[in-house]
Amino acid sequence: MKNAPVIVLCFMLLVVVLSCKNSDSKATNMIHADVIVYGGTSAAVTTAVQVAKMGKSVVIVCPDLHLGGMTSSGLGFTDTGDKSVIGGLARNFYQRIYQYYQKPETWKWQDKEAYGNVGQGTPAMDGELRTMWIFEPQIAERVFEDMISEKNIQVHRNEWLDRSNGVEIIENQIRSIRMLSGKQYAAKIFVDASYEGDLMAAAGVSYHVGRESNDTYSEEWNGVQVGVLHHRHHFGEMQISPFRVPNDPQSGVLPRISREHPGTKGQADHRVQAYCFRTCLTTHPDNKVPFSRPEDYDSSQYELLLRIFASGWRETFHKFDPIPNLKTDVNNHGPLSFDNIGMNYDYPEASYMVRNEIIQEHERYQKGLLFFIANDPRIPEDVQLEMQKWGLAKDEFVDNEHWPHQIYVREARRMVGEFVMTENEILGRNQISRSIGMGSYTMDSHNTQRYITDEGHVQNEGDIGVRPEKPYQIDLGAILPKKTECTNLLVPVAVSSSHIAFGSIRMEPVFMILGQSAGTVACLSISDHAAVQDISYEELKTHLLKDGQVLATIEN
Repeated sequence: MKNAPVIVLCFMLLVVVLSCKNSDSKATNMIHADVIVYGGTSAAVTTAVQVAKMGKSVVIVCPDLHLGGMTSSGLGFTDTGDKSVIGGLARNFYQRIYQYYQKPETWKWQDKEAYGNVGQGTPAMDGELRTMWIFEPQIAERVFEDMISEKNIQVHRNEWLDRSNGVEIIENQIRSIRMLSGKQYAAKIFVDASYEGDLMAAAGVSYHVGRESNDTYSEEWNGVQVGVLHHRHHFGEMQISPFRVPNDPQSGVLPRISREHPGTKGQADHRVQAYCFRTCLTTHPDNKVPFSRPEDYDSSQYELLLRIFASGWRETFHKFDPIPNLKTDVNNHGPLSFDNIGMNYDYPEASYMVRNEIIQEHERYQKGLLFFIANDPRIPEDVQLEMQKWGLAKDEFVDNEHWPHQIYVREARRMVGEFVMTENEILGRNQISRSIGMGSYTMDSHNTQRYITDEGHVQNEGDIGVRPEKPYQIDLGAILPKKTECTNLLVPVAVSSSHIAFGSIRMEPVFMILGQSAGTVACLSISDHAAVQDISYEELKTHLLKDGQVLATIEN
């Protein structure tokens, strides 16, 4: 799904499945392991490594060709929060990154001494703790592959779950799962480590998509947030007209602005925060691929940006965050940027084919935006000259035309499990009793819609940033389905949480932490012959602490 060849193969596999349904291939295609991990994310890797460390057999089965999810697909300027609560295999990952950047050959395009060492709140390279938090995508992928190969973990790539009837459940237990290729996997414990929560959903586990109302969990920041303008990803007081002919509603609305009413503050809705690709760009002339004109390029899609520039806005490059070797991790910034607002609502529940269409729409939009800024004569000269210095990094994503393999699925399905994490836990109003790890990052939701105000101006909605005063604990129940629904499944990515709580939990280091804890739970469940909901928390806690997880701080 990450690129066209994979999609073609996916459809070929669909044909294979249809032809195999009446065959007797079940026994020959069945692959057995103690634990099956579905997904190729950073959490999938730490789950599998932890299972292997504890002496159980494990196989990763994933639609991905490349391991690591967003961590190895452009998100190199890591959102970490308080780094002291990142322990275990997550910290080990960043220590391995550090070791790679101690090698002179890693610094191909820049002298190590010339690197600015700028991270989020702390140095990117922490010599005292021998960790490095900022990195190139290819280095992250090498580290994940190292972690897998050292434990001899099998990875079955380009395997897509048959979401219609590919999950066999008997008495609230998953017995086996089938891929579109016809391959089947049987295990004692299954782990859904996908961003989308596909295995969880196919197993009949409860989940939610979109924003809950504030009343659902007694929250302030969850539902529609009309009138709340956090960060700098909004139109503020610009008073820009959304109409093709300024201030003339009869002329029609500019592209990428919704005519729908945004809803009332605190109301539930179906919207999910915007997606984008975290592109890896560079200014080095020998490693730069200039931005090309996409197929079906339409400059009118970016007309709104011209009006933003005309207002005097000049923050295009504020989230071109530096990573080693004269590269940058580019994130969304401003009222119209790389987030394709409002174009992903169907993604969580969509078929593979429709998801691919959504991904291609995001790719066209983002490539078109880069080309537009670099080439359209209406762009302010200072902005255009700066953008022309940049291009895609030639040595990154070399099998995908230097474009990231993974779209940034900031949010999709979220399980409704044994314990639902809410802003009340994140902000320290409620305490938990069964910590399996900690988070600390701001509750961060990107915009969910771009709409027309009652005054006739364009505005964005949904961007929220609320920082917890201290690190918070994540409850064991957040990765456990309800026992009445499934007793041998763990969900460390599409975790049980409200929309706004997920805005903090969704950071990649936390996914790695929860993956390791899920792997530990899986092994204890197998050893104790118990449902995942029935393992001893005290025994789990002992294992997690022994393996370096941080479960509490002095304040907790």
